[in-house]
Amino acid sequence: MKSSSISSKGQVTIPQEVRVRLGLKVGDRVEFVMEDDKTILRPVRVRENPFRRYLGAYPAFKSRKEIDDWISEMRDEEPEGKGGLPLMPMSFLRSGPRRKAPNDYLNNWKMR
Repeated sequence: MKSSSISSKGQVTIPQEVRVRLGLKVGDRVEFVMEDDKTILRPVRVRENPFRRYLGAYPAFKSRKEIDDWISEMRDEEPEGKGGLPLMPMSFLRSGPRRKAPNDYLNNWKMR
């Protein structure tokens, strides 16, 4: 059995044999799990990001236009500028008194 003492700051040095057995390195975090009459020290293992497996599944894009074109292609739509939905006019976004957008823009607006 290994033991260690608690410092005045509440710190404990984990013996090297225990660190090696648990695979702990400098900066690693540990957790204390209390079960009935015992306390268990174990490394905190960050759960893997579930989306990591999709990394690289889709092509890398260099611009927003490439993304829009790829999405249009996936949806089997016409490319932008050939019958696409109208954009919201920039005049609508200007600061000043609030006014309602024309219904045709609200109904057909898509963010780009």
